[in-house]
Amino acid sequence: MSSQYTFTGEFTFSIDSKNRINIPATLRKQFLSRDKKTFVVTRGIDQCAWIYPMSEWEIIQKELKELSSLSKTNRIFLRNHLRHANIIKFDNQGRFVLPQSLVDYSTIKKDVTIIGVLNKIEIWNPHLLKKVDQSDEVDEQSYEELSERVNI
Repeated sequence: MSSQYTFTGEFTFSIDSKNRINIPATLRKQFLSRDKKTFVVTRGIDQCAWIYPMSEWEIIQKELKELSSLSKTNRIFLRNHLRHANIIKFDNQGRFVLPQSLVDYSTIKKDVTIIGVLNKIEIWNPHLLKKVDQSDEVDEQSYEELSERVNI
């Protein structure tokens, strides 16, 4: 089953004192009616929060269920990603409360950068994202091989 979503773009917002973040209208409008404004927010791998619409999360859950729990690596991976997953709805203004554990993990203070990344939305501390962008070095050959497969 392939993704129904193609989130793109970068947006800057603020988090309020109640940890509420506004999902940009451009991204919010893309949510399918069957997802009913419901999504899963969880830890990203790069010290950010990931948001998946429910239908996307269901695809991921199916894939995760295929991982054998006999493997220690699989158990650790599952535990680290599922323990921080929260099912949330955004309100009529497009806001939702980011759980404190994810605020702490992402080191978000006041400003947030929201990025559409195909089937998910990432929420970043903009200063951390800038550091990650500056430190991310990609092997040129690997990048070249990937660009040939993507046909941009």
